Amino acid sequence: MTQLSVSDLSFSYPDGTEVLKQVSLAISPGERVGLLGPNGAGKTTFVLHLNGILRASSGTISLGGMTLSDQTLREIRRRVGLVFQDPDDQLFMPTVFADVAFGPANFGFPPEQVEHRVKSALESVGEWHLADRAPHHLSGGERRKVAIATVLASDSELLVLDEPTSNLDPAGRRELVALLSLLPTTQLIVTHDLPFVFELCPRSIIMDGGRVVADGPTGELLSNRQLLAAHRLELPFGFDPTNIAPR
Repeated sequence: MTQLSVSDLSFSYPDGTEVLKQVSLAISPGERVGLLGPNGAGKTTFVLHLNGILRASSGTISLGGMTLSDQTLREIRRRVGLVFQDPDDQLFMPTVFADVAFGPANFGFPPEQVEHRVKSALESVGEWHLADRAPHHLSGGERRKVAIATVLASDSELLVLDEPTSNLDPAGRRELVALLSLLPTTQLIVTHDLPFVFELCPRSIIMDGGRVVADGPTGELLSNRQLLAAHRLELPFGFDPTNIAPR
């Protein structure tokens, strides 16, 4: 069974710049997969295709057997929850409750279901107690978890996180690892934080030049110094994945 299936996806900007070149990959239900690569590799452009923010020049995207098209765009957007690098791009309502309620209300869930979904989503990230707080008064880690709750509230089947450890302190990063490791939702995590993806994702995909150049167990990819160097990926000083047991 395949949760996400992408086949021969290509995309060019109006000026003719080719950003994605026949990208193909598949992710199974419940998998946590890292998406790695240097700046300009096409990672963010790729994930913006998964819920139709950008539309491909050619190729197909299917989620749970439903192919992305004009007719299925609304439902695909409910199923694919994109968490942006900066939570402030996602949190714009006066209270945390209103922010988390925005998605399910917009997708047409009745008011009683919206309230239940908000509470359930905030409880799943351990932040129900923040429901009446203003988002701009929260810490970076709290805002990140609330941003995740905004997509969980709409019953997203695929959680896509773009640089989730950006601007987090070590404690916030550790809390995020604990949270994501417990969520049953299928996850695709775009990151430059190689220790983070090693700890969280059994499998990783490397993109470069708009193509998938490697796909395999995270530990094996991160242990291949030649592969990392070829695609401008670098482990922190002293970090050796061969001497650490991943989760």
